[in-house]
Amino acid sequence: MENSLRAERGAVSLASHSGWRDQSILLRFMSIALFAGAWEIAGRIPVSFAFPTFSDTMVAFVKLVADGSLPTAYLSTLQPLLLGVVLSAFLGVGLGTLCGLWRAGEWLLIPVFIVLQAAPVAAFIPMVTFIYGIGMTAKTLAVMILALPVIVLNTYKAVRNVNESLLVMCRSFLGTRWQTVAKIILPDASPVIFAGLRLGVAAGFVGVVLAELLITPTGIGDLITFHRSRADYAEMYATIGSIIALSTLTLIVLQWIEIRLFRPEKRGA
Repeated sequence: MENSLRAERGAVSLASHSGWRDQSILLRFMSIALFAGAWEIAGRIPVSFAFPTFSDTMVAFVKLVADGSLPTAYLSTLQPLLLGVVLSAFLGVGLGTLCGLWRAGEWLLIPVFIVLQAAPVAAFIPMVTFIYGIGMTAKTLAVMILALPVIVLNTYKAVRNVNESLLVMCRSFLGTRWQTVAKIILPDASPVIFAGLRLGVAAGFVGVVLAELLITPTGIGDLITFHRSRADYAEMYATIGSIIALSTLTLIVLQWIEIRLFRPEKRGA
């Protein structure tokens, strides 16, 4: 009898989770549909001669994909983006962990990254261009200037705010310093560290677009500049929308990975 009641409760709980998940997906699709409808209406009023309708933008997007200009642009854009994000992830997690564990590292490095996060990054890009030219190095550094401070500061805070009772337990079992870091600090801090990586990737997308608009017109930045100069506003908006959609999709995938790996309590949400 008791087992049957537990099974029934589990079935009810599973059904409620499934219903809520289906409802949340429906609400997200409704949000996208409302946004597209508002865009279409604003384009038909029109609010500006330079503001195309949503349908015209979608037609332009299909055209850009079909003629190969958009895929070719992304081949150029994704190279400094991926390189900058990977370097920022390794350096950011390493430096953040060092600052969280070593007080002198905190005093020396954390103020620098706080300033970098608060500073107007676009002002640094001409300086990077002057030093490193207009090639891949400058674009990768532009991505890192935005992504690295976010990852370092999140990792630093995560390491500094590890559950104290876990550290006491590790010391009571005579754990070494390396065992404390590898088996207690990093696993406990990993959810916040991964959230910082997700924010760093978002900042990296901003950095690569800024780099291609301010350093040299290549990739997505070149498409935006080219169609703006020709007043092809539907194509320009399609290009901008594509990079926004790609960054959003990337963050959704990273959030899904984060929940699966580090936040099991949210898997049914």
